[in-house]
Amino acid sequence: MKITICGSIAFFPKMQEVEQELLKLSHEVKLPPVEVPGEDGKMIPVAEYYKIRKQAGEEATWVWERKAEAIRTHFNKIAWSDAILVLNYTKNGVEGYIGANTFLEMGVAFHLNKKIYLLKQVPNIPAKEEILGMKPIMIDGDLGKIG
Repeated sequence: MKITICGSIAFFPKMQEVEQELLKLSHEVKLPPVEVPGEDGKMIPVAEYYKIRKQAGEEATWVWERKAEAIRTHFNKIAWSDAILVLNYTKNGVEGYIGANTFLEMGVAFHLNKKIYLLKQVPNIPAKEEILGMKPIMIDGDLGKIG
């Protein structure tokens, strides 16, 4: 299967680990980028960009331009794929965290009739009903259930 991994960039190191496991299971995998152009155009690690973005104000236009590029690029990866795998680990005290951006990605996958796999159970968040309506497949951490 062609799989695009989705989830908070805070989980990026785990995304890379899961990518390796999926490759061993003979899947093709796409992730968010490892690095993005910084304000000066030089490439910076995505983790560094994430920290900058979390502190940026609305006037930091380059930050939001990169965010827009990242959203569109990841939507294209979802269109390429057969399925998405949402890595919804615990974050900010929420078990199975799914943030706004990942929720958007799930909506794109749903609209494009892609399978949606969740690593963990659906979190107790305001969008829970919408997530359940997308009929995700919960794999309870077992990547072997993807297929």
